[in-house]
Amino acid sequence: MKMTKINIKNLFLGLILAGTASLVNAQTTKVDSASTTNTAATAQAGSNSTIDGLKKQIEANPKDTEALSKLATAYQEASDWTNAVETWKKISVLLPDWAPSYYSQAYAYQSAKDDANAKIAYEKYITTVKPEEVEQNKKNLAYAYFYLAFTEQKSDPNKAKEHIAKSLEYDPNNQDALKLSKVLNS
Repeated sequence: MKMTKINIKNLFLGLILAGTASLVNAQTTKVDSASTTNTAATAQAGSNSTIDGLKKQIEANPKDTEALSKLATAYQEASDWTNAVETWKKISVLLPDWAPSYYSQAYAYQSAKDDANAKIAYEKYITTVKPEEVEQNKKNLAYAYFYLAFTEQKSDPNKAKEHIAKSLEYDPNNQDALKLSKVLNS
């Protein structure tokens, strides 16, 4: 059982990192708008068949965390944030000490513009990362703390300063965190 969790953790960490790379690429890549419509329709059709197949697999085995993580990722790729969040929550119930599920929940909430729940999920992610996992989670921890600092900068400036300091501890070169730190400490 422990080997399965390690494999799932590694798989999902890879999925998160690949998704982040895809998001960055998607935001910086210029495309022809005429071909975008056809590509989006094709991607949506592919996503639906992928999602449908994974749903059937999960119906047969509702505790298949690997299939659930693939389904949650497919929902994210289809920008179906509600179903992505719900699927990540199911994974969190099955693997309550697996931090990446909380980070992914936070990402989905944030993408859905649900800042209150994103904040809660990022806080849960931070508290769930085990000491031996900190090194491999530094970038995500840095972002989670940055997000918390950003959301608390007006309501609790002192807490925001603590969070931004922690963010910079994990990623001292993050330009957005450096700018926010400068604003908070001026």
